[in-house]
Amino acid sequence: MDLRFGDSKPTDEERAAVDALLGPPESSWEGADRSDADLRWARGGREARDRRDQLLPALHALNDRVGWISEGALDYVCRRLTVPPAEAYGVATFYAMFSVRPRPATVLHVCTDLACTAAGASELCATVETRLGPDSGVKIERSPCLGLCERAPAALVIRAGAPADPAQEDAPASPAQEDNPARPAFEDEAVQAEGGSGGAAPGDGKGKGRRGRNTLHATAVCAPATPAQAIAAATAPESAPTEPAPETAVPQSGDPTLTLLHRIGTTDPTSLDDYRAHGGYTALRRAFALGPAAVIREVTDAGLVGRGGAAFPTGRKWQATAAQPDHPHYLVCNADESEPGTFKDRVLMEGDPYALVEAMTIAAYATGAHKGYLYLRGEYPRALARLTHAIEQARTRGLLGDNVLGQGYAFDIEIRRGAGAYICGEETALFNSIEGHRGEPRSKPPFPVEKGLFGKPTVENNVETLVNVLPILTMGAEAYAAIGTPASTGPKLFCVSGTVARPGVYELPFGATLGELLTLAGVRDNLRAVLLGGAAGGFVRPDELDIPLTFEGTREAGTTLGSGVVMAFDDTVPLPRLLLRIAEFFRDESCGQCVPCRVGTVRQEEALHRIADRTGAAAADDIALLREVGRAMRDASICGLGQTAWNAVESAIDRLGAYE
Repeated sequence: MDLRFGDSKPTDEERAAVDALLGPPESSWEGADRSDADLRWARGGREARDRRDQLLPALHALNDRVGWISEGALDYVCRRLTVPPAEAYGVATFYAMFSVRPRPATVLHVCTDLACTAAGASELCATVETRLGPDSGVKIERSPCLGLCERAPAALVIRAGAPADPAQEDAPASPAQEDNPARPAFEDEAVQAEGGSGGAAPGDGKGKGRRGRNTLHATAVCAPATPAQAIAAATAPESAPTEPAPETAVPQSGDPTLTLLHRIGTTDPTSLDDYRAHGGYTALRRAFALGPAAVIREVTDAGLVGRGGAAFPTGRKWQATAAQPDHPHYLVCNADESEPGTFKDRVLMEGDPYALVEAMTIAAYATGAHKGYLYLRGEYPRALARLTHAIEQARTRGLLGDNVLGQGYAFDIEIRRGAGAYICGEETALFNSIEGHRGEPRSKPPFPVEKGLFGKPTVENNVETLVNVLPILTMGAEAYAAIGTPASTGPKLFCVSGTVARPGVYELPFGATLGELLTLAGVRDNLRAVLLGGAAGGFVRPDELDIPLTFEGTREAGTTLGSGVVMAFDDTVPLPRLLLRIAEFFRDESCGQCVPCRVGTVRQEEALHRIADRTGAAAADDIALLREVGRAMRDASICGLGQTAWNAVESAIDRLGAYE
């Protein structure tokens, strides 16, 4: 291994940010002052390399404290972890939320993705850029979807800085304060350092040397955003609007017949006692009564399939992981929902965080895992605060740790923050990200149930899939399977946004039609098209609203259900502009590992630029080229990003007659 460290040195602030996460260096080999002992032997190399998974948390520590990652700071991290600087640079430049060039401490992210584009995000961004100017001390970045589609257009302000009070590094502010109208939305939140949100479980060699907390992470969510509000959030924190409570994103809030969303709006998301008073931890107690094998049977008999889009049977995945003789086993919760138009997981985590903690504990118990990683989207500050608090409370009350509920079972959860990479929603790319590598997908086989995180058997599920386990155990597999259709059982969450009167997260049983869902959301008369499944999905026409919202129903209709995105667009939204934005999104988010996707997404965008203002015969050659490029990406890309990058464009051409 050729480390080739440079001569640049970290500032005191950069060194303090890294040391707060990793602890002080023990020798000059790690960046401490040289001593006589260091001249006689080198220590810590292998142990430091075993902490390669701390690279992403260390980059977050620097970004949170300083706002960007300098050459000297990156070099110091590499010394601490024995990582070649070239590799660390590749990781740091992989994520959109990091910068290796100097930038202001305050960054204003303005979403320009589909729902926000339809709501005027381009005009919002242009106005903010004009008013603030280059000397404002605010960096303005046009961002992909921020997961706030029900409140489009959206903006997120992130301000770097050291803690106002060092003592606060070990004492988080109460998340209950977040919804206090008297408190500004732009607030210094005690963000859990990724290494400090959960201790290593028995048999887990990862996580050595982690300490307490990182810096305070100042954030402001401004949605729906006006130019004045976005500028105020970035420049005058005290005047930022208060972020609404999670239940405002659930139009059905308060409906006792709901299965997954019934606690949102009726239960205090910061109170473990209130969660338990509303049925919390009943499912975990039943899991312990049944035993791991019986829990997997219940999940299998219930017919639960993954809710992230692939629809793989959850019980089969759990059984395959549990049967592996290699140990330790790991559980990974994929909370990095970055599909444009998706925000259901955010609402669940903000409004019912203990449900996710309980569900992860059940999944880990069933599959023989003692350590769980919750990979959380970096643009979700309130979800981070809520989950950090929930995990701490569960650990304090004996619901996590060495002896969960006194059953002799050890399990703990560690939060890892993503940093702005859509591709990390792919499970093996997510594993690489946690391990401290670029978030690039791996070739399969071997499959994650055999060799996943750290090369060990791993079960990976998203938030909605895991939360579905709770009603399966409380009502029983048979009653759960009676909801929905025989092939698509249970309830499903749908993220409805765009030109509707009541955007938000809706819970319906599988089998309801697209028209029934849009009627609940208040669809407009001049509907032009509906996008199912997000940017990786497909468009349907207004005369196709009788499509049943099931995996088999959408497949028969020639489209996809995906993760549950339903975006409605009326005839005031220019379709070519949406298609171009989708192409730009895939170009930006391609990891670049395989040629079909790396080149194909660029060629797709170029062709859509050329035909943006052309129709008919003038566009025929480029449409033929688009089809050829699309087939190549679908057939030869290594992962789902490239394989689906052409779907929405193809459906718009074939079903909606775009460019005719």
